[in-house]
Amino acid sequence: MSEEHFRTQPKHNKFGESDIEFVVERQREIKQTPQREVKELHKVSVSSNLVMMTNTTTKTLNTFLSYFVLFLLGFVVMDVGLGQNTTSDEIKVGVVLDLKTNFSKICLTSINMSLSDFYQTHPHYHTRLALHIRDSMEDIVEASVAAYDLIKKEQVSAIIGPRSSMQAEFMIKVANKFQVPTITFSATSPLLKSIDNPYLVRATIDDSFQVEAIAAIVKSFGWRSVVAIYADNEIGKEIMHSLSDALEDVEVQRSAISQEAIDNQILKELYKLKTEQTRVFVINIDSSLGFRFLKKAREIGMMEEGYVWLLSNGMTHMMRHSGRSLETMQGLLGVRSYVPQSKEREDFSLRWKRKFNKENSAGDGTEPNVFALWAYDSVTALAMAVEKTNTKTYIKTYGPHLIEALSDIEFKGVAGEFKLINRQLESSTFEIINVVGDEERIIGSWTPSSGLVNAQSNKTTLLLGKRFLPVIWPGNSTVFPKGWEIPTSGKKIKVGVPVKKGFLNFVEIKTDPISKVTTTTGYAIDIFEAALKKLPYSVIPQYYGYESPENNYNHLVQQLYEGKWDAVVGDITITANRSLYVDFTLPYSESGVSMVVPLRDNKNKNAWVFLQPWSLDLWVTTGCFFVVIGFVVWLFEHRVNTDFRGPPHHQIGTSFWFSFSTMNFAHREKVVSNLARFVVVVWCFVVLVLTQSYTANLTSFLTVQRLQPSATNVEDLIRNGESVGYQHGTFVRDFLRNLNFSETQLKSFASAEECDDLLSKGTGKGGIAAAFDEVAYLKDIVSHNCSKYAMVEPSFKTVGFEPSFKTAGFGFAFPKNSPMTKDVSIAILNVTQGTEMRRIENKWFNRVTSECPDPNSDDLSSNRLSLSSFWGLFLIAGVASFLALLVFVALFLYEHRHTLCSNSEGSIWRKLKSLFRIFDEKDTRSHTFKSSAVHNASSPITPCTPSPSNVQIRPLPRSMSLNREFELRRACFSMSEERFRTQPKHDKQGESDIEFGAESQREVKQTQ
Repeated sequence: MSEEHFRTQPKHNKFGESDIEFVVERQREIKQTPQREVKELHKVSVSSNLVMMTNTTTKTLNTFLSYFVLFLLGFVVMDVGLGQNTTSDEIKVGVVLDLKTNFSKICLTSINMSLSDFYQTHPHYHTRLALHIRDSMEDIVEASVAAYDLIKKEQVSAIIGPRSSMQAEFMIKVANKFQVPTITFSATSPLLKSIDNPYLVRATIDDSFQVEAIAAIVKSFGWRSVVAIYADNEIGKEIMHSLSDALEDVEVQRSAISQEAIDNQILKELYKLKTEQTRVFVINIDSSLGFRFLKKAREIGMMEEGYVWLLSNGMTHMMRHSGRSLETMQGLLGVRSYVPQSKEREDFSLRWKRKFNKENSAGDGTEPNVFALWAYDSVTALAMAVEKTNTKTYIKTYGPHLIEALSDIEFKGVAGEFKLINRQLESSTFEIINVVGDEERIIGSWTPSSGLVNAQSNKTTLLLGKRFLPVIWPGNSTVFPKGWEIPTSGKKIKVGVPVKKGFLNFVEIKTDPISKVTTTTGYAIDIFEAALKKLPYSVIPQYYGYESPENNYNHLVQQLYEGKWDAVVGDITITANRSLYVDFTLPYSESGVSMVVPLRDNKNKNAWVFLQPWSLDLWVTTGCFFVVIGFVVWLFEHRVNTDFRGPPHHQIGTSFWFSFSTMNFAHREKVVSNLARFVVVVWCFVVLVLTQSYTANLTSFLTVQRLQPSATNVEDLIRNGESVGYQHGTFVRDFLRNLNFSETQLKSFASAEECDDLLSKGTGKGGIAAAFDEVAYLKDIVSHNCSKYAMVEPSFKTVGFEPSFKTAGFGFAFPKNSPMTKDVSIAILNVTQGTEMRRIENKWFNRVTSECPDPNSDDLSSNRLSLSSFWGLFLIAGVASFLALLVFVALFLYEHRHTLCSNSEGSIWRKLKSLFRIFDEKDTRSHTFKSSAVHNASSPITPCTPSPSNVQIRPLPRSMSLNREFELRRACFSMSEERFRTQPKHDKQGESDIEFGAESQREVKQTQ
C-alpha cells in the first residue's frame, strides 16, 4: 500500500517496541527459522496479531486502521514463509532458439509458462531452474557457438533446444563432449538417433515413425507410384530411405528441394513434376518452405482434380501456424501424431493465448502448436529430473545422473503421456486428416497393431470406401484419383526426318497405305527417343518426312532454319557450314571419315616365313649366346677332356658343334668339368624355352589364314588410277576432290548393297577399289560383309602431307538458341555412356559376330617374339656363365701361383705365356686322366705287352735301347681303356708301376 495510508503513530509494547517493529522482528525470526518450524511460528504470529487487535478495540479509528495494516503485513509475511523455499538451489539451464522466428517465440512462451506453473504447484522443491537464453540466429554454427558459450561461461547443467535437426546434429556434439544433457522438442530427423547421442533427449516424435502410416495410405488407395519431395540435405535423404523401405512395392520418385530455394526454383521443379505421369506427391520439408511450395503449386494448376498431396507429420501440425489460412490447402491429406484432448490442454491454450498476445503485438490468431505443447512438457520433465538429482552428491557426474533421471520421468502432460523410450517420445497412433474449407477433418487413424481405422466406426475394413470418411480431393472433387495421368501438357514438337533410299537402318519413315499411319524407325530415332526420356520434362515428338533434292541434307537443315520444324533428327553430319544456321547437339555417333577396301588372302607362302616368328634382335642375341656358351664350355673342358683337345680347327668345330647341338639336345661330347656342367644345365633350360616358343609361334604363322587389306595408301590409289566410291549427296565427294582424285575416278553409291557390288567388281570391271565415307556408314557396310572387306585408316607416303579425316559425327539439329539443345546434349551423354547404347547398336547393326575376324589383330609383325620377351632368360644364362668363368680363372691362377710369383720367368709377358702354355697342356692331375691311366694299366693282354699280371715299370738306363722300350710301353698305354681291367702293382716304396713309369717318362724328356 502507498505511504499515504499510514499516518497514525504505532503503539509501543512493554519492551519499548512499536507494533510494526514487533511484526518486522517476527518476520526476521520466521526467515531464520527452519522450514519445519514455520507453521508453529505462524501460529504465534497470528496469535500476537489477534492480541494486538483485541487490545486496540477501544481506540480511535486511526489506531484501528494502523492495526489493520499490521495484520495485512503479518499475513504477507506468513504467505512468504509458507509459499517460498528460501534455501532452494539454483540450477542453470540454457535455451538455444532462433529468437527472431515466430516459431521460437511460440515455444519460448510455453517454456516460461511451464516454469511458472511448475513451481507454483511445487513450492516445496529444493531446486529452481534459472533460464539463460541464447539466439542461434537460424544458423548451424551459431547454435553450436551458443551451446559452447552456455557451457563454458554460464556453466549450465542442461540445454533446451535447438529448433532444427541440422542445428541439433552439430550442437549435440558439443554437449556430448562436456556431458551436458540436451532436450529438444522440435528436431525430428531420424539421423538424431538417441542411441548414438547419449546426452540427447528428444521430447518429440521421430519422422521415421510416420512412414508406415504414409505407406498404408498410399497402398490403401492402390497408387503404384509416388513423388517424394524432401529437403536436399542429409536430413531429408535419411527420411527418404525409411519411406522407400516402407513403400517397397511402390515406385518412389524423388524430388529434392534446397532449403534456400527461391520462388523461381520452386516453379521450375513444379513444372518438371507437372510433366511427369505421377500425380501423387508426398511432401516432407520444412513447414515454411513447404507451404510456399504448395502455394506455387496452386498457382500453376497443380491443386486441381486428379492430383493428390499428402503432408508429413511436421507440416500437418504446422498448418495453422501464425494464423495461416487453409485456403491454399483444400483437399490435402496429412498425417499427424495423435495429441489427446483434455481439460488441462484447453486451459493451457487459453492462458497461452492471453500471454502470447500480451507479449507479442502481432499475435492475434496464433494457436499453440504441438511443438509448443512438447516444449511445455520438456521443461516440466527437466524440472522434475533436476529435483531428483542431488547436485552435491553428483557434482562431478551430474550430467549422466541427470540423463538417467530424465529417462525415468513419467507424467501426464498437456501433450498426453510423457514417457521416454530410448530417450525419445514414441507415438503409436497417427491421425489422418483432410483439409475441407477452414477445417482439418479427421477421416481416419493408423496404429501399428490395427493399421488404418475409420474415424467414425473405429473399425478396420478391407473395403476402400470404408477405411476413411468421404474424402474431398483437390479441386473440390469427390472422384477418387487414379494417381497418374498421361502428360497431355507435355510439349509437342515437330521433327523433320530425311526420306532415304539407302542405309535405312539409320532412319526410315513408312506410311501404311491402308491406315495412312506414318511410323518412323531407325538407329537415330531410337537414340533420339531414348534421350527424350532422360529429359526432366515431357516432350512428345511428331515426325514429318522430307525428301531432300539430290539426297543433300543441307536442304533439310535449311527447312529447320526457316522455322518449318522444331528439330531435325537423322544421320545429320555436324559441319561448320550447317552450324551457322542451326544448333547441333553433341554427336551420338563416332566421328571421322575412313575407307573400306577388299581383303586379300595372304596365306604366308613366303619361303622365309620360318624367320618371322622371331624379331631380328632375338635372332642375333640367340646366335651370340650360342657362340659364348660354346667358348665357355671349351674353356672349362680343354685341359681335362680329350674331346675338346686337338688341332685348333678341330677344337673350334667341336665347341660350335657342342653349343648349337643343344638346340635339339643332340650333343654327344661328354662334359667332365663341374663348372661346365653348371653352365650347360642353365643353357639347356634357356634353349628349351626358346625352342618351345619358336615352335608355337611358327605354328600359328603357318596355320592361321591371314586376310590383309588390298590397299591402305591413298596416294597409290590416285597414282594407279583406281576408282573410289562415296555416298551420293554427301560432303565426301568434295573431300575426295580436295585429295586430288580426278572426276573420272569418283563413283557414287546410294546404299550398302550398291557399295558391296562396286567393291566386288573392282576397278577393272567398272567397280571401285575403295569406298570413302563416314565411320558410321562404313561400319554398317563391314558388319554385313565382314569376311570380304575391312575398314582401314587412310595413309599417305608423302612426308608432311596428312590431310584431316576428322568430322564431328552425327547430331540432332535445333533452331538457334533453342533451350532444348543443351538438355538433349546432356541426355545423349547419359544414353551413350550407358548400356542402352550397346543395345541400340546391336539392334540395328550386326556388331557382335564370331565370323568376323579382326584384320588389325592379324598383323604378322605384331605377333613376332622379340628380345623383350626373353631378356630375363638371357640374363640368367649370362650371369651363370660369368660366375662360372670367374671361379675357373680364380682356381687356375691359385693352382699356378708359383709361376706368377717366380722370379726365374722374368717379365710379366713371359709369365703370361707360361700360363697360356700350361693351360694348353693336359691337366695330368685331373681325375679323368688318372682314371684313364689306371684303366690302361689293368687292361687284358695285347700284342704289344706281356701278361697284365707281370707288367711292372722300373727305372731304365738312359740309352737308345731303353728309349725304344719306353716308347713301346708308351704306345701300349695309349690303347683304349676298355682293354685294361687289372689293378697296378705297387713297389715297396708305395708307388704304383704307372706312377713310376710316368716319372721315368718325365726324366727321359728332360734328358732329350
